[in-house]
Amino acid sequence: MLEKKFGRTGVDVSILTMGCGAVGGLMTKGRANDQDYAVHWARDNGINFFDTAASYGDGASETNLGRALQGNAEGLVVSTKVGISEADLGDVSAAIEQSINDSLKRLRLDHVDLLQLHNTVGHSDRHGSIDSDQLFSEVTAAFEKIRASGKARFFGFTAKGEPDALAQWVKSGAFDSAQIFYNLLVPSAGEIPPANYPAVDYHCLLETARQNGVGAIGVRVLAGGALSGSEERNALGMPVVTPIGSDTSYADDVGLARQFQPLIDAGLASSLTDLALRYVISNPALPTTEIGIANLEELQGAAESVNKGPLTDEGLDWVKEIQSGFCKRT
Repeated sequence: MLEKKFGRTGVDVSILTMGCGAVGGLMTKGRANDQDYAVHWARDNGINFFDTAASYGDGASETNLGRALQGNAEGLVVSTKVGISEADLGDVSAAIEQSINDSLKRLRLDHVDLLQLHNTVGHSDRHGSIDSDQLFSEVTAAFEKIRASGKARFFGFTAKGEPDALAQWVKSGAFDSAQIFYNLLVPSAGEIPPANYPAVDYHCLLETARQNGVGAIGVRVLAGGALSGSEERNALGMPVVTPIGSDTSYADDVGLARQFQPLIDAGLASSLTDLALRYVISNPALPTTEIGIANLEELQGAAESVNKGPLTDEGLDWVKEIQSGFCKRT
């Protein structure tokens, strides 16, 4: 599988990252044999980036990934996350240190390559909101202590929240990576959207990341599953997915996804998910795309799609034409 440089880290990452979260559900609710086989298949087929978090399945994802790796992460990039709750604000450094220690124990590793802050920027969420003063005075200082201890090499954050604040965090120099929301329905991290487009405007955040040496990880590239064109959810996945960045409901997102079907009928992609994956990898500012999975077949299908390469210019032009039809009329 093709690899690209991951920002200023100097690390080469596969263009597909195996996501171990709860939206897909394999690594939180799946059978151990299925989990192990998927991780081994990914590794054998050129996927070298595995992303998890302490909050995925309340530690289950890390535990299952650790069992599958059996302490051997040689040649791999392993990422996990820490969420700062309101209760942690009294001693952020201690909370982060405890979180990474617990994560490493579950992962059966002595360090991770990437530790990411898993909070919403500028909004309160279940982890709490961290303002810029806290970021620079407490979180980054805590991260540097973790780096000095050898427990993590690089640091990043999930770029969810206020777009202007996200851009400031990317430009700050405090982070080596950012998970950026980008898909056929929410294209604004990769390009200027049409006027009145029904989604958050992320102000071409992928290019901002590239210019600042920040490794971008494309996430929610299937819009939580809506870009499959089906409202049906796998039993292992989250039963209800709230759209991120989209100004519609999950059901409406599925309806919008189906409007791309003419490209499939014309042979420009083999399926809606194939189209969605090849659309995001068409952006040269995106080093890697994360896919959440419910089973091995979904992982294999994603690998097949990214190995085909980007969409043609004809396909990309057609995508823009369809996206323009989503705009709210005034």
